[in-house]
Amino acid sequence: MYEPLFHRHWLAHVTPKAAPALATSTVLILGRIWNANGAEHSVGNAALMVVLAAGAAAAGVCAAGRLGDNVIAGTGFAAAGGLALAGVAGYADGLSLPLLLWALATAVAYGLAARYWRTDRRDTTAHERRTTERREDHAHIERVEALRAGAQIEVARSGAAYAEQLATALITRAALPGFDPKALTNAGLPELPAIDATKEH
Repeated sequence: MYEPLFHRHWLAHVTPKAAPALATSTVLILGRIWNANGAEHSVGNAALMVVLAAGAAAAGVCAAGRLGDNVIAGTGFAAAGGLALAGVAGYADGLSLPLLLWALATAVAYGLAARYWRTDRRDTTAHERRTTERREDHAHIERVEALRAGAQIEVARSGAAYAEQLATALITRAALPGFDPKALTNAGLPELPAIDATKEH
C-alpha cells in the first residue's frame, strides 16, 4: 500500500556538514603549496588574486542586485572569499595570518550554510508532514471503500440466500401431494409459475 522508506547512511548526513571546512581547508593547503613554490611576497601574484577576488565579489553583487539570484550571488561571494584566502595564504611568510583567515572563513561559511540547512530542514519537514497527511487520507478512504465493498458483498450474499431459500420453498411446496396452484390463484393470491409435479413422481 505504501512505498518503502529508505534511511540514508550516517555518512550522507555528515558529509554536507563537513563541506565548508573541507572547502576552506583545501584553499588554505593550495595557498600554502603556492607559497612554497614562489608566491611568497610576490606582488604580481598578490595583485592577480586581488583582481580575481574583486571580480568575483562584483559578480556576486550584480547577481544579488539586478538578477536577484541567490545561488549565483552566493557562489560569487564564496569564490571571492576563497580567492582572498588563497592570496593571503600564498603571499604571507608565516602561518598565523593564513590560519586566522582560514578560521574566519570557515566560521562565515558555516554561518551561511546553517541558514540553508535550516531552510532545507524546514522544507523537508513540511514535505514529510504533507506526505503523512496524504497517506492518512488515502488510508481512511481505503478503509471506507473496503467497508462499503464488504457491505455490498453481504447484501448480495443475503439476496442470493433469500432467492435460494424461496426457490427451495416453491419446489418443496409444489412437490406436496394435493397442491393446486389454481386454488391459490382463485383465492386471490398471486399466480405461481406452473410446475409439472408429475415429472417428479
